Amino acid sequence: MTDETPPPAAAPTRPDLPPPLLAVGLGCRSGVSADAVVRLVEDALSRVAGPLLGLFTMAGKEQEPALSEAAVRLGLPLVYLPRATLQAVEGGETRSERVVALFGVPSVAEAAALAGAGAGARLVVPRITAEGVTCAVAAAGITLGTILS
Repeated sequence: MTDETPPPAAAPTRPDLPPPLLAVGLGCRSGVSADAVVRLVEDALSRVAGPLLGLFTMAGKEQEPALSEAAVRLGLPLVYLPRATLQAVEGGETRSERVVALFGVPSVAEAAALAGAGAGARLVVPRITAEGVTCAVAAAGITLGTILS
């Protein structure tokens, strides 16, 4: 004998909401190559999914052609943030005493990612480094899901 009672209906589910917007923060030593920047950004973005706001770094890096060339190659805007904006950011996970001494922030890449992603942002890829480039990714605190809730 079998139980012919149908299983209970599944609870209604919300359609999948889009992932949060992502901001990529960059730091670099003078004279790095655009290839190195692109490789590290692609490595960071392979670890997380979501639409991209752009690349963010500290004002004063405008003289680094590798950053602007990498932005063009990646098809992303590059935003130079004031040092005071980066210094006001909280929530970084790594610290370089050399970077603190030079720029007054524990990590340029993490601070730039968090500032670029806006209020309530959180790191989703803490600072990674290779070939004189540092990169971090932050997710925006406001998402379409937050707005629709």
